[in-house]
Amino acid sequence: MAVGALDGVRVLDLATVGPGARASRILADYGADVVKVGAVPRAGAVQIVPPHYAYSGDRGMRRARFDLKADPGREAFLRLSERADVVIESFRPGVAGKLGIGYEAVDARNPRVVYCSTSGYGQTGPRAAWAGHDVNYLGAGGFLHCSGRRADGRPALPGATVADIAAGGMQAAMAVMAALLRREHTGRGEHLDVSIADGVLAMMSLYADEYLATGVEPGPGHYILTGRYACYDVYACADGRFVAVGAIEPRFWRNLCERLGLERYADRQTDDAAQDEIRAALAEAFARRTRDEWVAELGPADTCVGPVNTVAEAVADPQYTARGAVAGARHATEGEFRQLAPIWAGTTPPDGPYDVRDASATDTASLLIEAGCAAAEVGALDEEGVIA
Repeated sequence: MAVGALDGVRVLDLATVGPGARASRILADYGADVVKVGAVPRAGAVQIVPPHYAYSGDRGMRRARFDLKADPGREAFLRLSERADVVIESFRPGVAGKLGIGYEAVDARNPRVVYCSTSGYGQTGPRAAWAGHDVNYLGAGGFLHCSGRRADGRPALPGATVADIAAGGMQAAMAVMAALLRREHTGRGEHLDVSIADGVLAMMSLYADEYLATGVEPGPGHYILTGRYACYDVYACADGRFVAVGAIEPRFWRNLCERLGLERYADRQTDDAAQDEIRAALAEAFARRTRDEWVAELGPADTCVGPVNTVAEAVADPQYTARGAVAGARHATEGEFRQLAPIWAGTTPPDGPYDVRDASATDTASLLIEAGCAAAEVGALDEEGVIA
C-alpha cells in the first residue's frame, strides 16, 4: 500500500463508538498508526463491544487494554501517551480529568500531543454534562426542523447518523490534522474541544446565515433544498422504487421537462403558485416507467436525476464498483466478509483483503515495551490485572 499522508503519526483512541471512533477511522485510512484503547474486561461490567464489522472492522489498528481506575494502569497509559501524537477521548466533560488521563496529565508528559475531546455539546456551556445521541444534536442545531415532515407533522429522522459521522467524526479528524500541521510550526500540541452539536449548527450554515443576515426564519418548504420547488424532490416510479430529482439549474430543469414531455413547465420552475400542479405532473410522468428505466434515460441527459438506492443496491451500484468502494476482509473467527474501503484522497486499496482481528486480541504488552517498559514490568502489570 502506498504511504499515507499521516504515516508515522501515532493515535491513541479511547472511544469505542460514535464520533471519536469515526475520527480515528478517518485518520487510520490516511495512514495513521491507531491504537484502540479499552478497559480491562471485568466480570459483570457493561462494555460496548461493536461487532467485528463495525467502523470497517478497525482495519489496520492495534489494541491495548488498561484499568484506568488503578494507579498502575493509569501510569501505563500515560507511558504510552508519551510517544503518541494524538489522543482522542469521548468521555463526558471532566471525566478524563478525574481519571487522571485528561489533557493536563498527558500534556505534562508530552507537550507535543494533540488531545482531542469529542462530546455531544462541548466541554463548556449549560448542556455540557447532558447525555445525548445523534437525534438530540440534530434537533439542537436546527437540522431536524428544516427536514421533511412525516404525515403527522413530525420531522423525519435521517437515514444515517449524520451528527456522529459528519458533525462529529469528520470535524474531529479535520481539527486533528490542522493541529498536527500547526504543531510543525509551533512545536506544541493543543487541546481540541469538538462538539457534535456545534458541528450540526455549522452544517446548517446555509440557513443559519440567511436568518442572521435577514431575519427570515428557514424551515421545511422554505428554500429550494428543503422542498419548496418540484425540481428538487423524490418521485415514485412504476415499480414502487424512487428517483431523486435535483434539477436546480434552469438548463437542467428544461432538459428534464423536455424529456418528460412537460415543456409547458420549463419556464415556470420557480413559480410558487404552480408548484402543486408541477409536482402532480412530475409524479404522473415518473409513475409510467420503472426507476431503472428512467435512470437509464435521464441520468446521462443532464437532468440531475438518479436512483434512490437501498443499501444493498448502493454497494452493488456500478458507479461505486468502478470506484472500488467495497473491499474484502477476513476475520479470525467470523471468516471472510466485505466492507467499505477507504475513500479518502491519497489512499490506495490493498492488493488482498483486510485482516480484521478479534476484539479480544490486544497489543498492550508490545506497545508498552515499545514505550520503554521492561518486559518484567509489563509482566507484573499483567499479573496485577491492570493491563490485558
